[in-house]
Amino acid sequence: MIILALDTTSEFGSVAIRCAGRTVAETAIHAPDGFAHVLFPAVNKILQDAGLTVADIDCFAAASGPGSFTGVRIGLSTIKGLAEATRRPVAGISNLRALSSFGRSHVRAVVLDARRGEVYAGIYTSDLEPVGGEVVSALDAWKRTLDPGLEYEFVFAGHPPRPLAAAVALCAELDYGKNRWLDAAELDANYVRRSDAELFRKND
Repeated sequence: MIILALDTTSEFGSVAIRCAGRTVAETAIHAPDGFAHVLFPAVNKILQDAGLTVADIDCFAAASGPGSFTGVRIGLSTIKGLAEATRRPVAGISNLRALSSFGRSHVRAVVLDARRGEVYAGIYTSDLEPVGGEVVSALDAWKRTLDPGLEYEFVFAGHPPRPLAAAVALCAELDYGKNRWLDAAELDANYVRRSDAELFRKND
């Protein structure tokens, strides 16, 4: 199984290929001016370096948010186009879930900056499965909702954020065994704070 994964949800993006249960390539992309002119060259290069073509890919995956509205849209549109052209399935992976793969403990509290003094947050297990839903909240307020009887490992994106594409590919691989891959037409963004779509359009 070969998975091509993208993350374009912030200016610090990445592209990765996962094959036979391991990451074979990952490339970071810093795109402060957006991904419109740099994403396809990065995809073509990583495929070429791996000795692959688009036709070799079994599934296309992308970080589906939360994040920059424009960035999320570009990443999802790109894998939709590739999937439709090759008649392959897609996987949209939450950034928070992908970030949880960097944790080491059984229960992981994942936090991502949401601007305006808030964070996107979610709890994940070591199997990279969510415990409850993802939320947007002030950090301290969200911490007060956590179970005091559990020991949480906090996982943050870092600055600059660590590359996520390989983690996105890992999550997509895990989803294969759970029949979570989608047709391209079914793919949707994960904004968490859904009403922010218009805000992101203005600020990106």
